Amino acid sequence: MSAASGAGAEGIAARLTALGLTPRVTEHARHLAIEAEVPDSLPAERWREALEAVAEADRFGLLANSVNGRTLWAAVHTETPATGGVRGPGSQR
Repeated sequence: MSAASGAGAEGIAARLTALGLTPRVTEHARHLAIEAEVPDSLPAERWREALEAVAEADRFGLLANSVNGRTLWAAVHTETPATGGVRGPGSQR
């Protein structure tokens, strides 16, 4: 795991904790996952702040259903994804 990815995941988790949520950080082969249950009572202002926090991740989303409630999640890559020779805009051969 790179120091930047660990700091990114821990920073996101710290921001969610400051909002009163209880995040879990788990390490996977290529990313760190951050998950937090979101109570129905979370005010709209806190939702905005929670979304701003997870938007710092490489991927994020919300799982919601009537059985398990709502779980906000984020993933921070621990490895640089292989580009497979993809060339960006303005690249010339």
